Amino acid sequence: MAEQIVEFVSDGLKLIGTVSTPEGLSPDDKRPAFIVLHGFGSTRHAGNVVTPCAMLNKLGYVTLRFDMRGCGESEGERGRLICLEQVTDTRNALTMLQQHANIDPARIGVMGSSFGAAVAVYTAGSDKRVGACVSASGWGNGALKFEGQHSGPGEFERFKKMLADGKAHREKTGQAMMVSRYDIVPIPVHLRGNVLKGSIIDMPVDTAQSMYDFTAEDMIAEIAPRPVLLMHSAVDSVTPTVQTIRMFERSKSPTELHLFSGTDHFMFAEHNTRVHQVVTAWLEAFFPVSGEPAPMVAGH
Repeated sequence: MAEQIVEFVSDGLKLIGTVSTPEGLSPDDKRPAFIVLHGFGSTRHAGNVVTPCAMLNKLGYVTLRFDMRGCGESEGERGRLICLEQVTDTRNALTMLQQHANIDPARIGVMGSSFGAAVAVYTAGSDKRVGACVSASGWGNGALKFEGQHSGPGEFERFKKMLADGKAHREKTGQAMMVSRYDIVPIPVHLRGNVLKGSIIDMPVDTAQSMYDFTAEDMIAEIAPRPVLLMHSAVDSVTPTVQTIRMFERSKSPTELHLFSGTDHFMFAEHNTRVHQVVTAWLEAFFPVSGEPAPMVAGH
């Protein structure tokens, strides 16, 4: 596998990424590719980004992983993570990747985990250049997601008060009110080791409001007839599993849904063999390195 650090511009900001190509690729080879998106306030070096990229490279795909604006080495206001801006970043990454000498510009998919999965679905639904979409531990309705994540007595009301307080603070001072990422997305202590060192901890309430308003589930039906793979832990300690089920219910063929026991929210980082087997088989059927995809049939 060969890696190359790349730069591209999104809304005037310089974003940094890594393009990885499979071993033995000749200068004339044209391969399908995947843009693999990182999660909430993370970077392109997270385990649930690096691990699927390595898997895809081994299977023969080119990959791009990049730091969203405000994250990692990319420019932008640190911690200000706005969903639709990340969609714009992903679309600009796609534009850049289409120029790569070893990539078939008509066969570029998007893959994401958690926050990145929601962005991947929305991008695929809104940009016909995306050839396929893989969502792992994702969400489609921000308001319902937060209601499920803040499910203890009075917790959701406190969360909504935080949103209101943030809006009032900005109106009064012109500045963003900062809060902990764990006040936005609670993560059990036993899973916090999966939050990459250097990930953003303090964020403006604007980030939470952006997520609350984001409804990737409204876009998923627009992806058809391009293939979609939806995956989620059967018992997810971070994002309610019903979020992915709702997206499946709103999708069109060809979409597959897989719920996994024995794994949790960070399924790609956990090196779960069954997860990798499902992804590999799905790629062979619907977005192969070479040859034609499987014939489409009625239903999901």
